[in-house]
Amino acid sequence: MTEPTLHRVRANGIELAYFEWNAERAGRDPTLLLAHATGFHARVWDPMISHLGERHVIAVDQRGHGRSEKAAVDSWETVGEDLRQLVSGLSLRGAVGVGHSMGGHAITEAAAALPGAFARLVLVDPVIASPGEYAGGGWSGEALPDQQHPTARRKNRFTSPDEMFERFRDRHPYSLFEPAALRAYCEHGLLPAPDGDGYVLACPPEIEARIYMTSRTNPGVYRAIRSLEIPVLVLRARGSEKRKGIMDFTTSPTWPGLAGEFRYGRDLQIPELTHFMPMQEPARIAELVLGSGR
Repeated sequence: MTEPTLHRVRANGIELAYFEWNAERAGRDPTLLLAHATGFHARVWDPMISHLGERHVIAVDQRGHGRSEKAAVDSWETVGEDLRQLVSGLSLRGAVGVGHSMGGHAITEAAAALPGAFARLVLVDPVIASPGEYAGGGWSGEALPDQQHPTARRKNRFTSPDEMFERFRDRHPYSLFEPAALRAYCEHGLLPAPDGDGYVLACPPEIEARIYMTSRTNPGVYRAIRSLEIPVLVLRARGSEKRKGIMDFTTSPTWPGLAGEFRYGRDLQIPELTHFMPMQEPARIAELVLGSGR
């Protein structure tokens, strides 16, 4: 797989970074636009992209993540607007949008706001709750009593990507990742520390925590969902009547009835996989993105 090109653009008042593979293929086949989950970055898709063939692919670093500006998220409407402006600036038409977790939420908003930009969507275990769960004022029930999410206390300094890899390789849920996916997460998930002493997380823990805690701030996502007139495949991980704590990534955060809210929605549950299915089985998710998997 060839190395992608890094681009930086202004969108929604901040600088967003995105990576592009096979730019010369643009227009030959539908472009694939990829939006990652909270706490990750564009290059975590690398193992999946390696199974897509010679396709034109664009993967964005969402605000606060990767190489994008470290801007906070106070409402999930904001990440949707970021992506809308990026897609508009790229003049995409007939693309395939792929969003994981928060990325699925954002790409749904962008697609609804830009008719024609996308021909279909693949939402990989998107964080979209039932309509009734957005009635509590916006703050997620996953916040601790002191309003500090556990991710705010993440280790935030490493001597190298290798140290990060060794720390995480046997630690759940990272132990579920295909090794190449964990390596991509570590290699591209660190930035040089401002003080010159090692590396820090490319998504600062306080930003990641804020995103989790504001996950119910966008009830308008259902207006977007119901306005879409393109096929939408919703992939869901194993279900559970009750998630085991605020950091349970073994089960799906997606409302089971979500696919039925789209005009042309289809639900596909993969109970043997967890919320981190793109990193767990990237080849399988690539098949589904290309429309050749079941």
